[in-house]
Amino acid sequence: MELGIEGRVAMVAAASKGIGLATARALAAEGCRVSVCARGEQALGEACAVIGGTVRGYVADVSVAADLERWVSHTTSELGVPDILVTNTGGPPAGTLEAMTDQQWQQGFESTLLNIIRLVRLVGPGMAERGWGRVVHVTSLVAVEPSAVLPISSTLRMGIRNLTRLQADQLAPSGVTVNAVLPGHTLTDRQRHLAQIRAGREGISEEEALQRQADAVPMNRLAEAAEIADAIVFLCSERASYITGTSLLVDGGMTRGG
Repeated sequence: MELGIEGRVAMVAAASKGIGLATARALAAEGCRVSVCARGEQALGEACAVIGGTVRGYVADVSVAADLERWVSHTTSELGVPDILVTNTGGPPAGTLEAMTDQQWQQGFESTLLNIIRLVRLVGPGMAERGWGRVVHVTSLVAVEPSAVLPISSTLRMGIRNLTRLQADQLAPSGVTVNAVLPGHTLTDRQRHLAQIRAGREGISEEEALQRQADAVPMNRLAEAAEIADAIVFLCSERASYITGTSLLVDGGMTRGG
């Protein structure tokens, strides 16, 4: 299927590994000019080498407003005005609800939700002015089914579902779509970290914890990052022109409350 985005400028946040990296690679394979950001310079350089094509990497912390402004500015001057934005971050701290501190809640808000507001504020008006744009927020299935060990993420990602709808309504008349992808259990560093926590709590190995997670999915396996990326890239495409305001579960059939 021809996705119709060759030559488009795509920005992918937190793209040095995991779903962000897989998404940047898939967009590059479709012929997009790709701009990625990450906090670590070395990891960023390694990611750019893997992504290939026309790619630029910028050191940026998505929780810092000035970093986001600089990322958008450099992308615009070096690659062109952004047509596609994929927001993505690592998850907030895991732990019990009573263990989360005010500082962790604040940091989670800034890195998980406020960065989305800031980035769309920076690139959305330009997309609307040109009459074309694609915004995809990478969130989590906990937006639908909250997790006891991810209280901050569960709370904020439910808010992102509503934010996605509000942004979609605002930008739809201008030909800009805004959607979210809610990944299920995906084999990434984040999933391994959560497996370590479960392993310690339950007295089992990390691999056993991962297997139990996989067994809970109707498809009996964890997702690969590339499988999540394929859904994201479709929503970024010309083919998805009549899809907006949607929060798409990509979870192997696990979630029942969507």
